[in-house]
Amino acid sequence: MNQKIRILAEQILVAMGIFIAFLLLFESKLMLPLWLQSAGRLHPLLLHFPIVLLVVALLMSFFENQFDAAGRLVVQQLSRTIYLTGVFLAGVTVVFGIFLSQEGGYAAEPLQGHKWTGSGLYFAGIGTYFLIYIRPISQTFARVASVFVVVGLIVTGHLGATLTHGEGYVLAPFQTKTLTTTVALEDAIVFEHVIQPILEQKCISCHNEDKQKGELLLVSQEALLKGGKSGKLFVAGNPEISLLLQRIHLPMNEKKHMPPTGKVQLTEEEKTLLALWIQAKANFKLKITDLPATDSLRLVASRLLSPATLPEERYAFEPADAQTLARLQTDYRTIAPLAVGSPAVAVNVYNQAQFSRKTLEELLEIQEQVVSLTLAKMPVTDADLDLIASFKNLRKLNLNFTEIAGTTLPKLSALPSLHTLTLTGTKVTFGQLAKNLPQLKSLKQVSVWDTDLTPQEQTKLQKLFPGISFALGFQEESAAPLQLNPPQVQNQTLVFNQKLPVKLMHPIRDVEIRYTTDGSEPDSLTSPVFKSLIITENTKLVARAFKKGWYGSSSVSFDFLKNSFQPDSLRLLYPLNRVHLAEGAHTFFDGKLGAIGANNPAWANFWAGARAQDMGVEARFDNPVTISSFGLHYMIEEDTGIFPPEWVEVWGGNDPEHVKLLMKLKPPMPAKGDSPTLKIAQGSCVPVSVKYLKIVARPLTAIPAWHRSKGNKALLLVDELFLN
Repeated sequence: MNQKIRILAEQILVAMGIFIAFLLLFESKLMLPLWLQSAGRLHPLLLHFPIVLLVVALLMSFFENQFDAAGRLVVQQLSRTIYLTGVFLAGVTVVFGIFLSQEGGYAAEPLQGHKWTGSGLYFAGIGTYFLIYIRPISQTFARVASVFVVVGLIVTGHLGATLTHGEGYVLAPFQTKTLTTTVALEDAIVFEHVIQPILEQKCISCHNEDKQKGELLLVSQEALLKGGKSGKLFVAGNPEISLLLQRIHLPMNEKKHMPPTGKVQLTEEEKTLLALWIQAKANFKLKITDLPATDSLRLVASRLLSPATLPEERYAFEPADAQTLARLQTDYRTIAPLAVGSPAVAVNVYNQAQFSRKTLEELLEIQEQVVSLTLAKMPVTDADLDLIASFKNLRKLNLNFTEIAGTTLPKLSALPSLHTLTLTGTKVTFGQLAKNLPQLKSLKQVSVWDTDLTPQEQTKLQKLFPGISFALGFQEESAAPLQLNPPQVQNQTLVFNQKLPVKLMHPIRDVEIRYTTDGSEPDSLTSPVFKSLIITENTKLVARAFKKGWYGSSSVSFDFLKNSFQPDSLRLLYPLNRVHLAEGAHTFFDGKLGAIGANNPAWANFWAGARAQDMGVEARFDNPVTISSFGLHYMIEEDTGIFPPEWVEVWGGNDPEHVKLLMKLKPPMPAKGDSPTLKIAQGSCVPVSVKYLKIVARPLTAIPAWHRSKGNKALLLVDELFLN
């Protein structure tokens, strides 16, 4: 490296250290522009570069004595350049990390630990650089200092992993618990010994005290009952309308599918257990022996309570060639060994559009090793069962939500070890099952819920095959109709720019969704059936779900809101309440709408009183935009003192020195006892071209006399602003 460039870089290191110290000292007063918030999100990308460079440089300095004098000089110069670059990038990473921390949403303790160890690592890197390359000290001392830097990298990385993935993320593979327990059957409690271990294995890594994804905590009974940002986790006795089951049964490519893609997924048995427990009123004290001997929950749960000394299944076949397994892996087909060293593999197939019979034919190369095959939601038909029967060592076959009708089930009799068959959501009939199941001699468990089997047929099926455990689904003993849960919106955001194709869905098959856009209640006869809908203006869409044999769902409304202009830069004029920082100024144009509840992370919070506590935002545009209307989205919860703004002013012009009042809004106040709701204050003006906007909202300075907090200052919660 050129000496002048190196000296400049060394000076930048010191200057960056001063800048980082300044950020740490005055972090609470930072107000970041929009582009800097985006820069902060580069922190996870950047952090890998300095780690590699610092380790490489330190290793080079350790082994430089292995070279002759000329080689040693080259190594020293190269390691110095690499180390200098690594420390510089570490500094940039720290700065971006501090910016990222301003967005909130991270547990305080691991955030502080990661922030201070990362910052300390940067300063230690500067010190080590100067001790090794500027003021050389003894080689032993330099090596000790280098070791401390590497240890600092490990500690900082561990705290970062804890921050993003939860406590114990690094050691989790060595601490995996098994669902199988040695508790005596007569002492076993369904939740404690069956349900809770499932949550601990598959869910708590994202829903613990340190990482509450979706504001959902799963570490206690109270937390489970409370639910999260999207509402209650389950409705006791009603699995069909329970959010937990909706999320775990969503397709893998859905963003809201749980556990997320990349995490270990729930098995069909685990999904069944969760559903059956909720159907059994989600009783936290229920013992397994309290259930009838033929109860599905008791039968499935009992299998998990066998002694831990049961012999592990042995396989007589050899493992498949590693290169063959690697070649057969695709983006839509995973092949994984059942356990370390096991020759048996489990195959999962995804993406309906990519599936064909060839998908199965290609697996014939490893037909001997496949013991578990998951084809859920694939376009598999009865004609494909002859090919599936070629996997002669198959133990588990998942055909959930396929086109299987059961006419060729006898073909599976060629599978002597098949003990688990899941046919949930298929077209199988009682007649086909009664006729063909006797030919599957090894079958121990069959799942047939969400099929057309009547409750009477389900009961008859259990009597016909007492040696098979049937997961029969969610029918109540009385066979009384259940109410559908409301439709769901699949759009990533309800805020749009010019037009938006609306996406509605329902987790139960063959449900008809009807809707209105005039605010009226949809009915099952005259309201339009939802198929496709494109909106171009602010729209309140009200929807209900209907299905024969079910009670119609309650109505649900979605506010689709238009925002035509995105500011190029934003700045808060007055500080946010420290309790609700949301995403700073970026909050008002990030497309994230808040839900009822003051703790929803989308809300920015303001207190009434002095002008310094108003809501004030400056928005700038690089090129002029023509504004004719404005909207402000806010929450009302009068019982807790959350009121509309007293007034809203919108000022505009080409720069801060040349502005005029474009509009002033005075939203209506709620009445005593009004339900919590979300509202939008809207106003219009003569179209005007502006490059600068100033928006000020005054929180209510005196709560009405009818309120128990009369005369006190109100809260103002705002999530989005709209410019059209």
